[in-house]
Amino acid sequence: MNPFGILLIAVTAIVPACQLVILPNVTDQVALFSQYLGLAALILMSWGQILATRAPGIETMFGGLDRVYVLHKWAGIVAMVAILLHDTIDAEMRGLGRETALNELAETLGEISLYGLLILVVISVATFIPYHLWKWTHKAMGALFAGGAFHFFFIMKPFSMGDPAGLYTGFFCLAGLAAYAWTSLPDEMRPSRGYRISELTQTGGALAITMTPIRRGLRPAPGQFGILRFTGAGKAEPHPFSFSGIGTDGSLRVTVKALGDFTAGLSSALSVGQDVHIQGPFGRFRHLGQNPAVWVAGGIGITPFLAWAKALRAEDAPVDLFYCASSRSAAPHLAELQNLAAAKPNLTLHLISSAEGARLTAERIAEAAGADLGNAKVSFCGPVALRNALQTGLRPYGVTPRRFHFEEFEFRTGIGLTRLATWILTRTRRDMRRQERWS
Repeated sequence: MNPFGILLIAVTAIVPACQLVILPNVTDQVALFSQYLGLAALILMSWGQILATRAPGIETMFGGLDRVYVLHKWAGIVAMVAILLHDTIDAEMRGLGRETALNELAETLGEISLYGLLILVVISVATFIPYHLWKWTHKAMGALFAGGAFHFFFIMKPFSMGDPAGLYTGFFCLAGLAAYAWTSLPDEMRPSRGYRISELTQTGGALAITMTPIRRGLRPAPGQFGILRFTGAGKAEPHPFSFSGIGTDGSLRVTVKALGDFTAGLSSALSVGQDVHIQGPFGRFRHLGQNPAVWVAGGIGITPFLAWAKALRAEDAPVDLFYCASSRSAAPHLAELQNLAAAKPNLTLHLISSAEGARLTAERIAEAAGADLGNAKVSFCGPVALRNALQTGLRPYGVTPRRFHFEEFEFRTGIGLTRLATWILTRTRRDMRRQERWS
């Protein structure tokens, strides 16, 4: 994640505090602090709406789209905390004048927005909620944000909308509302490029979908992904897929494994000649080729590395590709990768088949990479459990978090409470075992 983006959001949320401090004739500092919390919450919610647009430049400013989604989630969570504190700490100030019907309506909408957002945030971070309901919560959040903005514009407050605090926060509210209107547009109205399915191939239990552009196509870099919407298939919900193939003729290929409700029926729903609309390209999962590299793919996580392997140049530094699969027959595009490894001397393929009793460990990677591992960049795409194990195991070999690169394709994530509880439980058990040994 780009630190500049995090700093930008933090600074913009702090600015109203500086604006409120200089207000004259304000004696109730507790209520003033509550007022600030409300302004900060609105700014953070505005950022959440802006980040959701996937507008050009968002990835450059904040990092890859996977990191943008994480930042979007945490901006909403922090905003919710600020709103709860704003509601708990009395923000009402004396001597602001007599309330009108519009002021009372704004107060009511603020209360509705508070409790509505609280419910929706809980639903949003609960990963067991079905996807279609989860998506609905995000649409409804925007409407409740609009209610919160109305609350800000028309509630009684210690400054006018023409003052710096009013103009500044009002600008963010309008930007957030514009972003919400943009994301609420039907998918058919969102910018995308038209493609047509030219080939469907089964490979290792996955479906390879090759598409040719109808007019001008996208120009993705190896490792990037697109958000695809298949038309006329009963599968019109847009979903992200990495490009496993980027043709010189403008064609694109994605490889899909049946892992969820959407992908399970995709094979029977698609046919050659069907239209596909692709938004993108997105992602900053890039291979520069300057230093030795280790690529680790788990199952269908091989897709971005296929594009990398095909684009690997003769002058690039050596690469060790570890491909983890349940069996050789279940490894998508295995023959294609073997052919690429045979044709490219700087690409070494290591197939890790669990059916053959093989298991990928940090020690195995270190043994294969040798002395180059100390200078290598490790890129990973696969199951989270394997990623965590390798991150921990490779640290003694000099692979720092900065040199362990991955994209978080699970855009729907919780807030990390399960991981925190697991960490606490593990530490507790370890300490107890230590005490038993010394007692």
